[in-house]
Amino acid sequence: MAKLTDFFRLGIRKEWIDALQANGITEPTPIQEKAIPALLAGKDVISQAQTGTGKTLAFVLPILEKADPDSNDVQALVLTPTRELALQITAEVKKLTAATDDLHVLAVYGGQDVDRQLRKLAGKKQVVIATPGRLLDHMRRGTIDLSTVSMFVLDEADQMLHMGFLPEVEDIAASLPDKRQTMLFSATMTPQVRALAQRFMQNPEDIRVQGKRITLANIRQIAVETTDRAKQSALRTLIDEERPFLAVIFCRTKRRASTLNAALQGFGYLSDELHGDLSQAKREDVMKRFREARIQLLVATDVAARGLDVEGVTHVFNYDIPEDVDSYIHRIGRTGRAKEKGIAYTMVAAKDRAQLAEIEKGIAMNLERRASERAADYGENEEHKQHKTKHKGQERAGRGGQRGGKPARAEGEHRGGKPARAEGEHRGSRPTRAEGEHRGSRPARAEGGQRGGKPPKAEGKQQTGKGKRETGKRGQHGAARQQQPARLAPKNGDDQRNQERMTKTGQSSERAAGRGDFAGKSANASRKPGTFSHKRAEKQHGGSARFDGQKQTGKRPSPTPAKRGSTARSTKKR
Repeated sequence: MAKLTDFFRLGIRKEWIDALQANGITEPTPIQEKAIPALLAGKDVISQAQTGTGKTLAFVLPILEKADPDSNDVQALVLTPTRELALQITAEVKKLTAATDDLHVLAVYGGQDVDRQLRKLAGKKQVVIATPGRLLDHMRRGTIDLSTVSMFVLDEADQMLHMGFLPEVEDIAASLPDKRQTMLFSATMTPQVRALAQRFMQNPEDIRVQGKRITLANIRQIAVETTDRAKQSALRTLIDEERPFLAVIFCRTKRRASTLNAALQGFGYLSDELHGDLSQAKREDVMKRFREARIQLLVATDVAARGLDVEGVTHVFNYDIPEDVDSYIHRIGRTGRAKEKGIAYTMVAAKDRAQLAEIEKGIAMNLERRASERAADYGENEEHKQHKTKHKGQERAGRGGQRGGKPARAEGEHRGGKPARAEGEHRGSRPTRAEGEHRGSRPARAEGGQRGGKPPKAEGKQQTGKGKRETGKRGQHGAARQQQPARLAPKNGDDQRNQERMTKTGQSSERAAGRGDFAGKSANASRKPGTFSHKRAEKQHGGSARFDGQKQTGKRPSPTPAKRGSTARSTKKR
């Protein structure tokens, strides 16, 4: 009971203390002890606190204390970067206001039915918890009035700026009254967050809580050394050994989360995925089943699981190593909450050792080391391969350095044990041709000699050809012809040739002079009676194949022109 009086000493009314006790909260955290009195005094507060330190109640309790239940206007506005965080804070407020009907809280976020939200906005709504995008949509529609807001909270401000919500935050803050109380909570205090605080806050009180040691005190942290190839099997081995009640598995990207979830479901695990590509209805269904323990493994990305507070999470598995110390603390902070014990495993490959060293430096402690069996087997196999290769090399060197145990060739020795060729020796043990010697061991032809070793032809003797032409029958006739004297040309050879030409010309003239003779011999020489050519000729000229005795001019007779409209012309056109 003495611990409950601490909340009373901070300025919290008894009705809220009873609601806290009903939810199992009996003692304020350091961030609550420092922030609640300042907020109840109406000061602007900028607070740096890690997840799991109770910062949600640090601003929810002062809001509930100062809210006017008789007014239906919006009095407090809480901006969160994700839908899940908005739903989580809404659930916390509803737990405390369950015993009273005077205060109403409304969650406004994307992915939900707009008409449904419009109906709720028409009623009582003293506290609105929203994401920036959907809230701006209602402001443009004119369905929400923020001119009565007196308390403005920016939760997870660093993550909100990281996600690119700065323009939306500026537009929302510009529509709020100048006279208001502003509260900013952030896990990290970057220069951008500081600049944001200076723009929207007036003389804020800076509250810092060394929450790293507090957050990590109840969490056992283990680094599992593995490889990228063996990472998935090592994760399954850890799940089988640890048997978590509820576990969150963090992946770096949405695609890797989907791939890992499909693999786990294929092995029969009760798992599901949570990332930004899912619809709002799907995300709400996944979180509902996870809170009800209908699924045991939640494969999520950093943004989607930001600020999740689910009772019963016993294990966190960092399937992909976090990018920095703050992300690591946010991840493992999903377990070990409310003074419960938790275990966080981080899968570390060889390329992740530098990041692991940065994380250990940031949290000022060294993580336990464990080598996965799969990685150990892989390392032993690699070592065995290297040893085997080295052993083979040593044996090869001992056997003369030749592969297969054969001795190395001596200097000048030919491959296969044959002696090397001497200088000038031919390949295949053949001697080198002497100067002037013919290829194929044939002697070169002497000057003026004939190919094949035959003697040169005598002057005036004709070439007799191949084979036994000289000794055979043909050879004898050839020799006899060679012995005959050469024929003498006629003295008047030119006159004789001219006379023969004139005689041929005269004969041609006589044939041309006879009517029908030339036509009968030339034009109709190939046209035999009864053939197609013979009949066509008769049809064209209206008579016999001799064209009725007309003189042949050497030209092909032109066909008879077709009449207009005849079938022949139409056929030709087609």
